[in-house]
Amino acid sequence: MLDQVADLVREVAATVVLPRFRHLSSGDIHQKSPGDLVTVADKESEKALTRGLTALLPGSEEAVAADPSVLDRMSDGGAVWIVDPVDGTNNFAAGKTPFAVMVALMQDGEPVASWILDVVGDHLTVAEAGSGAYRDGVRVKTRTDDPVPGQLRGVVARKYLPPLLRDEADQHAPAFLEVTQGHHCAGYEYPAIATDEQQFGLFWRVLPWDHVPGSLIMREAGGTVRHLDGNPYQPAHPEKGLLVAANDDIWRTVRNTLFPDLSYL
Repeated sequence: MLDQVADLVREVAATVVLPRFRHLSSGDIHQKSPGDLVTVADKESEKALTRGLTALLPGSEEAVAADPSVLDRMSDGGAVWIVDPVDGTNNFAAGKTPFAVMVALMQDGEPVASWILDVVGDHLTVAEAGSGAYRDGVRVKTRTDDPVPGQLRGVVARKYLPPLLRDEADQHAPAFLEVTQGHHCAGYEYPAIATDEQQFGLFWRVLPWDHVPGSLIMREAGGTVRHLDGNPYQPAHPEKGLLVAANDDIWRTVRNTLFPDLSYL
């Protein structure tokens, strides 16, 4: 099924998403909430992916941002597809990259497979529980060393961080080699950590369609995905605040550097 889903994701990206890139009219873009957009490409991609995925696995369900009620059944028995039909929609709507198509399969509340396609870059990252993570067919493993903060690059997604945490992160970010606000596309940030382009990412709002695909890729590549208090990421019951790092040691280094006073976490 890994190859079948990969083929489906590539087909939908090539026939539905990419042809609309930089060809959207004003009527093709709508605002779901302040600063949060949806386009005709999101809607058409979702329909095409849903048809294809549920045909591959009859009896399965689909969970997307458009229907969050399905997430209530994520922890129940059975198969649920997590779909982000265009991850990085704001980039896509503005005619910018990166943006991605992301899919994950959950079985009995646990992610068992995931696919992330960087549409314009044409990079496909895939993971299967217990079988590793692969980018364009080549296995990827995260780094295993523990560099000092001054040798680490990463992302702090500031938009949804509470003011106290945002101020604390801003104060201590200069200790790192580089800290950016990211590319506003989880489908870019997770593979970038897995391949050592960067070594960590901090996110506050943890929506399953944004984080389930990448979290499995990180786990299978050897990385660490935990909440700021150290609790493991549970897709069916996510807490706010997620720190992703190339390994456990880097995870601790980043958290303790950004937030040396942990009493409020």
